[in-house]
Amino acid sequence: MFGSAPAFWWSKPGFNAWVLAPFSWVYGRVSAGKMQTASAARAPLPVICVGNFTAGGSGKTPLALAVAKAARAEGFKPGFITRGHGGLVKQARLTGENDTAAIIGDEAMLLMRAAPVAVGVDRLAGAKLLAEAGCTIAIMDDGFQSRSIAIDHAMIAVDARRGIGNGFVMPSGPLRAPLHVQLPLADQIIVVGQGDAGDAVVRAASRAAKPVSRAAISPRNIGKVKGKRVMAFAGIADPEKFYATLQSMGAVIVQTRSFPDHHVFADTELQSLIDDSGDLLLVTTEKDAVRISGQSALHVQMNERIVIVPVQITIQDDMVMKRAFDEAVRRFKAV
Repeated sequence: MFGSAPAFWWSKPGFNAWVLAPFSWVYGRVSAGKMQTASAARAPLPVICVGNFTAGGSGKTPLALAVAKAARAEGFKPGFITRGHGGLVKQARLTGENDTAAIIGDEAMLLMRAAPVAVGVDRLAGAKLLAEAGCTIAIMDDGFQSRSIAIDHAMIAVDARRGIGNGFVMPSGPLRAPLHVQLPLADQIIVVGQGDAGDAVVRAASRAAKPVSRAAISPRNIGKVKGKRVMAFAGIADPEKFYATLQSMGAVIVQTRSFPDHHVFADTELQSLIDDSGDLLLVTTEKDAVRISGQSALHVQMNERIVIVPVQITIQDDMVMKRAFDEAVRRFKAV
């Protein structure tokens, strides 16, 4: 997996995409074979997968948090399953209050604020841990392509700004497997944010009779950045989306500093951010902030300086969540 998605993934196919096309054909055949032939094991509770068709960010984690909130309102006790990208955990276990992003990954750190989290490579083992902990529904953040666990409902996030890029499979493009293989396995599509880059997926989903809904991303802490001169930094899949969000909030972006997704900040990088920002307001994402949570004097200083801009997702169709829960429970009980 790429630390940062190559820029050519998100533009019309050119030389870079075509020269890598033979490798993409092989990767696509292998990934398609896995998705189509996998004999997924059944978890002891219904599983809703919040995934995407592409590598990189598309709003999966905020969407997973929204699903958990809705699940709780419907009377479920939700729990999360995540692999823990960027962390060290291999064998599945529940997260604890002493965990850090370096151990369990930044996404797990965000998820555990909302519900129990099982982190580890073995997603089925994670689902069993959630069931033992009293959870009644599992929300799997990512893992749509792995098919290592039976999915009772697959909710696919599509970034409205990027869509599926050039439409090629990795490494020529961002798709994790050919779209014609992935789409039939999806249950509904959620187009996240503003933009028309997801329209191709919307048309394909409509032809496949897959429900499509729109979701808005709403930033918080607007008052802390509006009208302020800021230095923004982010180590996420699409830093430019974060910078665009800040501009929409009225921030005056003077400098930016971008890092690879799940980036672990070195002390020298943190010191450089502090020194170079001067009297500018240091602003970052919630996902980046959980990776700056150490107890050293430098980490404490950094956390005193930064302003965090969390985001939340609101789905326009009120029936999306109910449809997901009803279908997941029905499929689970039917086995």
